[in-house]
Amino acid sequence: MSRSTRWTIAILALVVALLAGLVHELRREPAAVPPGRGAALAGPGPDLTALRKRADLPPCRTDPGRAGGGGAGPRSLRGVTVECASDGAPVDVAAMFAGRRVVLNLWAYWCGPCRDELRAFAEYQRRAGPEVMVVTVHQDDNAAAGLALLAELGVRLPTLQDGRRQLAAALRVPKVMPATVVLAADGSVARILAQPFANAEEIAAAVDNSGS
Repeated sequence: MSRSTRWTIAILALVVALLAGLVHELRREPAAVPPGRGAALAGPGPDLTALRKRADLPPCRTDPGRAGGGGAGPRSLRGVTVECASDGAPVDVAAMFAGRRVVLNLWAYWCGPCRDELRAFAEYQRRAGPEVMVVTVHQDDNAAAGLALLAELGVRLPTLQDGRRQLAAALRVPKVMPATVVLAADGSVARILAQPFANAEEIAAAVDNSGS
């Protein structure tokens, strides 16, 4: 066998080996995306419709029959529109709160103390009845993560999706989470509580002391 033939065979063998390696790499499963990385790296985004169905949150209703008690709703919230977490529909926040005694719980899915107190707010609402409306406000752009947490905890309260923190800015809430705002039926801010709550009893005591 001539030297040129041997070189040709060697080159062909090398090319075959490289092609085999390339095919092997292409067939490998993609590496798992570490938690916390962006959705763009993980493929298609979550199905919000399925998450909303799983969370089974109540709608963010406005009740024109109650508006007489609070005019057009809290003055500081007039013109503020956010998304209802239950269906993605826009919500006129002032109209939703008009004539109501409202307890707002401001939270985010990544906030540990927020997670711990969400169930307490659900229990407080159950005990307080229709005289008080508890509304949670998810203050992070990741609506899917907020819905997933509420579904996991079984917390079914009216929830506003407010990744831009419009409500907190309008009500002058400190940049801490969790935070709670008590609104009187006339729309005034009765109390801002920049603290976590351990149970429904603590929430009731704080709301009752607000004088709303």
